[in-house]
Amino acid sequence: MLIMRDIKQMQDFSRKVKRRGRSLGLVPTMGALHEGHLSLIRKARHDNDKVVVSIFVNPAQFGPAEDYRRYPRNLKHDADLCKKEGVDAIFYPDAKKMYPDDYKTFVSVQDLSELLCGKSRHGHFRGVATVVTKLFNIVEPDTAYFGQKDAQQSIIVRKIVRDLNIPVKIKVMPTVREKDGLALSSRNAYLNKQERKDASVLYQSLKLAELLTKGGLKATDRIISRISEVIQKKKTAKIDYIAIVDTENLKAQKKVSGSCLIALAVWIGRTRLIDNIIICPKN
Repeated sequence: MLIMRDIKQMQDFSRKVKRRGRSLGLVPTMGALHEGHLSLIRKARHDNDKVVVSIFVNPAQFGPAEDYRRYPRNLKHDADLCKKEGVDAIFYPDAKKMYPDDYKTFVSVQDLSELLCGKSRHGHFRGVATVVTKLFNIVEPDTAYFGQKDAQQSIIVRKIVRDLNIPVKIKVMPTVREKDGLALSSRNAYLNKQERKDASVLYQSLKLAELLTKGGLKATDRIISRISEVIQKKKTAKIDYIAIVDTENLKAQKKVSGSCLIALAVWIGRTRLIDNIIICPKN
């Protein structure tokens, strides 16, 4: 397994794969790999001749008060996991090479980037859109793999690919969860024992919303109110947002019909966690 820091070396590797007529899958990550990432890697391994995992803690998607400095980094741990899963190459670029001093170009997806997480994380999705576009241009994958937990990110990435005519297929894989339903996240490591226990309320509230819709409740304001009550019972929890939106344009829905995304962001102590489910009720 190769570990490449140099952008040109990564490009040369990818082009060599393409010249040989082999398919190439990319799993973009910020490292601190867990079972959720590994599920994406396994799918990429199944689908493609060669697999690249990018590991890059992208400074452009962190705000001034966010956790860029303390975000967990452990290349040896991540590389060991990748090797066990049969990854062919890790792309581990330096931030100064990705964003040199004279860097001026950013990708911004209008409207989608200002909704949900974009309301409180200003500039976050501009950073995501920019680094994903750069990774697609550097690695040139046939297929790239993302997790459903980051639903807004996946919707934005699909929009980038469509609008900029980037020849890459996007596959979004199911969220991987702990036994109590908590979505796997690198940020879960920040939680203390009580916070970790309370964090399970995110998934519990989403499942309640699903149950309410199956029971015939369609008014989204009432559903949001009910699940807010559940979350607020946890002393460590503070709601950033709860929304029920269209799965394509992320516009808020007044009534549940067709396919809807129920998404939320909740602070558990000092850690901001996100989760979501897609519901497809019978009309």
